[in-house]
Amino acid sequence: MTESDLPKDPADALAAVVALRRLADRLENAAVEQAMRAGWGWPKVAEALGITRQAVYKKHAQRLIAAGVKLRRREG
Repeated sequence: MTESDLPKDPADALAAVVALRRLADRLENAAVEQAMRAGWGWPKVAEALGITRQAVYKKHAQRLIAAGVKLRRREG
């Protein structure tokens, strides 16, 4: 992508970045919840996202618990 591909107004370009980040966050939340409900463990989810198990747990565990998702302690 080059500068010529961006909207002319920097405010519009930055608004697009914000919208994409929000969309990516919602997609990640839904995909992580789907994976955990399907029985995936933290290591598998983390590997799929390209982050550490600790990072994915820190970001998603509280929300998943509140949503009633049964979380796996360890993969065996």
